[in-house]
Amino acid sequence: MAKKKTTGKKKTSVTKKKTRGLRNSSAAKSRSKTTTKKKSTRRKKRAVTKGDTGERITTLAQSIAAQVTKGRDPGMEIPVRALSNVEFDAARKLILMGDNTQRRSFFNVGMAKKFMQTTLVASGCKELIDQAKTTSIRDLFYHCKHTIPGSKENTFDEQSESDPVIEDLEVTLESLREELGLFAEPKGAMVGPMTVIDNGDTIDLSRMGSGGWAVPSIVEADVIQFVKNSAKFILLIEKGAVWRRFSEDRFWEKHKCMIVHGGGQPPRGIRRLMWRMHNELKLPVYVLVDNDPWGYYIYSVVKQGSINLAFESQRMAIPAARFIGMSAYDAERFDIPAAVTIRMNDKDVRRAKEILNYSWFHKPQWKKEIKHMLSLGVKLELEALSNKDFSFITETYLPKKMKDKQWLD
Repeated sequence: MAKKKTTGKKKTSVTKKKTRGLRNSSAAKSRSKTTTKKKSTRRKKRAVTKGDTGERITTLAQSIAAQVTKGRDPGMEIPVRALSNVEFDAARKLILMGDNTQRRSFFNVGMAKKFMQTTLVASGCKELIDQAKTTSIRDLFYHCKHTIPGSKENTFDEQSESDPVIEDLEVTLESLREELGLFAEPKGAMVGPMTVIDNGDTIDLSRMGSGGWAVPSIVEADVIQFVKNSAKFILLIEKGAVWRRFSEDRFWEKHKCMIVHGGGQPPRGIRRLMWRMHNELKLPVYVLVDNDPWGYYIYSVVKQGSINLAFESQRMAIPAARFIGMSAYDAERFDIPAAVTIRMNDKDVRRAKEILNYSWFHKPQWKKEIKHMLSLGVKLELEALSNKDFSFITETYLPKKMKDKQWLD
């Protein structure tokens, strides 16, 4: 077994459970030579403050400086963010990151630029933390971008280079992007019987007009506090246009719920806020998406977490979330005409078969659901319900599914 390398990162509490789920012998054999396989561990998550994150960046920098002082090739261990390094914990119903790392060092020709970029991003984040400021990931890209003296080489050419480096730094430091002082463009809205404090301002979410409250990217407790709540559950709606129908029909008022949308795959701010409402306010979560492989996957990301952000599943995923539609069986249940169905294309079929192989979709009811969609060869969008009536989805479809408990776990 390869020696565990020191990165200067503080040790966290671990348990000695064996790795389960996605990793197998063939995946292990295919690992890069630069990847170090560590002893299987399960990190114990703790609350992290910006102060802690700043200290971790300092510790990382000190480790690199110490390697230089000793005449060693300066580098750091970056956890591998890939399907081969995630596992599905069936007991906790979460996708968790494994323990494989890749050494990113200065004297490795293939890694030198990435090493430089990682230290630049870390330095920029430390500036933000020290100045008690936040900025966008786009702004940080420009902050770190410059031409290296004596060359024509830029530190970064496109933001597509800096974004994954930010994620690498998140997982290395075990800190959210938001704890690094970074945010993405806000996407998504919410309305319902709840009052919050947003950066010191008290906001009644039941009085937000037709547009709703634009959910910010950073929703941590030092920014957003829950003051008053009479909602009984949270309804995440895939699309903004469908969410607007629910808002206009005041579904949230009649059924005492928070209605949220994330414009497709919900961004981190939406997922993190729902996680907080679920855990702090004990609100059940229901997910309303299209009947297609992409809708199923949106639900799975909310419920189990994503492969790319497996290192933060414990602070974003909601294992108790329920899938409430659309289902492949809804066309028959609600007499939806065949004319409004959409034939699945080759890409849809491939994607459906892919998710059918994911460990977290191995429940009998989910296999039955996906196989039924494949057998029908068609998919359904939420908007198809408007063929019956514009408000059919809010007045008949969803109330009946809630009453009959027609959801999947």
